[in-house]
Amino acid sequence: MSLPPLVEPAPELTVDEVRRYSRHLIIPDVGMDGQKRLKNAKVLCVGAGGLGSPALMYLAAAGVGTLGIVEFDEVDESNLQRQIIHSQADIGKSKALSAKETVEGINPYVRVNLHEERLDSSNVMEMFAQYDLIVDGTDNFATRYLVNDACVLLGKPYVWGSIYRFDGQASVFWAEHGPCYRCLYPEPPPPGMVPSCAEGGVLGVLCASIGSIQVTEAIKVLTGTGEPLLGRLMIYDALEMTYRQVKVRKDPDCAVCGENPTVTELIDYEAFCGVVSDEAQAAALDATITPRQLKEWIDGDEKIDIIDVREPNEYEIVSIPGARLIPKNEFLMGNALSDLPQDKRIVLHCKTGVRSAEVLAVLKNAGFADAVHVGGGVIGWVNQIEPEKPVY
Repeated sequence: MSLPPLVEPAPELTVDEVRRYSRHLIIPDVGMDGQKRLKNAKVLCVGAGGLGSPALMYLAAAGVGTLGIVEFDEVDESNLQRQIIHSQADIGKSKALSAKETVEGINPYVRVNLHEERLDSSNVMEMFAQYDLIVDGTDNFATRYLVNDACVLLGKPYVWGSIYRFDGQASVFWAEHGPCYRCLYPEPPPPGMVPSCAEGGVLGVLCASIGSIQVTEAIKVLTGTGEPLLGRLMIYDALEMTYRQVKVRKDPDCAVCGENPTVTELIDYEAFCGVVSDEAQAAALDATITPRQLKEWIDGDEKIDIIDVREPNEYEIVSIPGARLIPKNEFLMGNALSDLPQDKRIVLHCKTGVRSAEVLAVLKNAGFADAVHVGGGVIGWVNQIEPEKPVY
């Protein structure tokens, strides 16, 4: 579906800008008019991580006049495998500031606005209202639904992307002209059902593949060039090197953009998506121990069976001494219950405590009343007990 240009053109390009953007200017479908529109555009990138890195860099190189960066995190060494906007020297620095410095190094003619805060229902409407287009580089469902609902309520288009291991997805959502994210995914998946990139990993270069597609779509929407991915979901499989498309139609019963919407204002998105299920929260309420407690039990020769519910490749990176590996899915399928001892207390752990809480609920329902899990998981163990070990 072709759309009219989103923004009006700027009055002019300077001589220096003409030299810089000359390869755009000689493309008939972009030309002077399209480049002036890019110069006049205001684009907000939510996140300066895996998808935000290539998106911000290419938006800057393309000549988008104003770039906003929403990011509250700091650069960690584990980011550098895929978040190419940051460097080794930026470890410990604000991601927003690091991204700003890189963007300004790429294109000094771009104005950069920093929003060094967590995006939530209290600030999203005011923030989004300042921009023409939103690029969603988030990695969690709560923020994705927040971005979508805010854009629908404000009438803003946004470019969405998602990555996991070797797979990526991208689309353009604009409720005034087509479907929104909720038309595609009306409800978030059950807590713990879909692993995050921090749990399952992601091929670093996949970020560039999807992030560059997001920028391509942003440029098309801003300038009115070509046919954006509105009403289409692009699915990329890096292992097979295949692209395929799925049509996405506007849902007349959509909760936020349908004919009779039930979501007419922002909601509590953390509660809507959930970090862990209600069952897991109830199970963990009085059955969560700290890494230091576990260390005391180990040193005191307590009768415990420490079970790591992560995946084998995670276990190879770092593990808690004495822990044996039984992946979470073995518990969910019921295969692991018969192997559990009856004369020892079960102590579960994962990377941070989310997956182990879900398994804990399974064990409680199966009659292991004294089972516990380690809050903070192996990351907490390393930080508190064995700081010389690697984290991931």
